[in-house]
Amino acid sequence: MTRFILTGAPGSGKTAIVRRLELDGFSVVEEAATDVIALQQAQGVAEPWKHPSFIDSIVELQRRRQARASRRTDEIQFHDRSAICTAALAVYLGYPRSDALSRELTRLDKEAVFQRRVFFIQNLGSIKPTESRRISFEDALRFEREHEETYRKYGFECVLIAPGSLSDRVDAIVRAVSGAPVH
Repeated sequence: MTRFILTGAPGSGKTAIVRRLELDGFSVVEEAATDVIALQQAQGVAEPWKHPSFIDSIVELQRRRQARASRRTDEIQFHDRSAICTAALAVYLGYPRSDALSRELTRLDKEAVFQRRVFFIQNLGSIKPTESRRISFEDALRFEREHEETYRKYGFECVLIAPGSLSDRVDAIVRAVSGAPVH
């Protein structure tokens, strides 16, 4: 199985791209952070990202989803974010890298889980706040830079997916993975 990561700033259109890829027949693995936020908010925690355990909750859910997805037989699989994104999030939030995050980053590297080319979905020029996405456009741009720097630091090549129509962005990704070498 060939696994690719899609990443980028909040509000960049990743979710729409993932939905289109899924509807086009590709296997996808959902983002964990948004689900962790939604669950904790449903449990009465207004801003879960302010709790240091937030990072480890994301790491654990990402790890479980990736393990479950590894049982599939799909040729190509797209992951909406990864533990590398979580490392960028920890830096952005000012948290030290936890033991759980360090172990997961080491595991992903040792097992060569993901292709070294990551699809970096560039921002669309604005952001629409939601209950789980309470970030200004300026902060989203800072977060975007942190993501790109973190991926490069971990040895990934960022394939930039420019703003454009949903179909143009998806087509660019599909063209890039056609005949992609395995690791």
